Amino acid sequence: MTGVVPFFRPSLGAEEIAEVTATLTSGWVAPGPRAERFESLFAERVGAPAATATSSGTAALHLALLALGVGAGDEVITTALTCPATVNAIERTGARAVLVDVDPITLTIDPDRVRAAITPRTAVIVPVHYAGHPCRVDAVAAIAREHGLAVLDDGAHALGALHRGRPVGSLADLTAFSFQATKLITTGEGGMLVGRPDLVDRARTLANQGMTERGVVLPGLKLRMSDVNAGIGLRQLEKLPSFLTRRRQIADAYRAAFSDLRWLEAPEAVGDVLHAWHLFGIRVDHGADSFVAATRARGVETARQFRPVHLEPYYRRSRPAALPAAEREADRLVSIPLYPAMSEKDVAAVVTAVRGAAPTGRGGTTA
Repeated sequence: MTGVVPFFRPSLGAEEIAEVTATLTSGWVAPGPRAERFESLFAERVGAPAATATSSGTAALHLALLALGVGAGDEVITTALTCPATVNAIERTGARAVLVDVDPITLTIDPDRVRAAITPRTAVIVPVHYAGHPCRVDAVAAIAREHGLAVLDDGAHALGALHRGRPVGSLADLTAFSFQATKLITTGEGGMLVGRPDLVDRARTLANQGMTERGVVLPGLKLRMSDVNAGIGLRQLEKLPSFLTRRRQIADAYRAAFSDLRWLEAPEAVGDVLHAWHLFGIRVDHGADSFVAATRARGVETARQFRPVHLEPYYRRSRPAALPAAEREADRLVSIPLYPAMSEKDVAAVVTAVRGAAPTGRGGTTA
């Protein structure tokens, strides 16, 4: 099909190509000076005291949990509406992921459900800033302080988001970010862990086979970021402000274009937050799968993101639960294209396809 608007297209240009070329010709492609500079500039960007670059966002989460001492016998509370990486990282430590329900408006973790899930085994709370909307940070932090728990933010969707004027990355003991191809900036694959210097230092050691100048001091892994990936990240970080501006422009355009459709609910920013708009997830009042098929037939790729983790086959067997808000909202949720490389023509095509995919007899206006 010609004229297709893809679900995502990375914004990579001459600057990233030049940086990769310079890295390859420098003779240093392993973790080195570019990775160190990327760490420093990224920490400054998110208001964090320390940062270490990793091979993926999943690696950042895994290292964070290990640095916090999470292991067998522990419980870690997180949301069911997230990428499986959040929960998989918990399970790989030997701990048990305790999945709780979400706020039905923001789709972020419900603090009341967090409080109800705490047991003597609880070690860490892992909120997810879903789709780029900061969660109720203050409420989660208060619960954590009350019970002496650490908070590890999953910020994979929320680079550039603010909660009460403070950036995601400065709100928790540790925050993990992802630079996978579809994220707010990309290094191809990669991640970053930011937060308390003592914990970040421990994670850095764990990511380097547990080695320091004194030798192997921990049973570590190999999860560092190469200078090739970091070079891309440096150039992407420079572009982040313009990326965020464009995402917010497109989100505003969508919200205006769909405001008259009663069968469609567009996302909104709730409270004193600045949304990063990693995803634009609309909720439809008729079958989400048939809606995706209808938009694709009109040349626009849309997607179902994400199935609640407790409904995935492995977790359905090991973690049966009823989480009505996550299940109900995910059943209605469809993500539509939103990325900086979209042209005005692309945005118009998405609007036309979405409106054209209305249930029979309900296209246009307020039907």
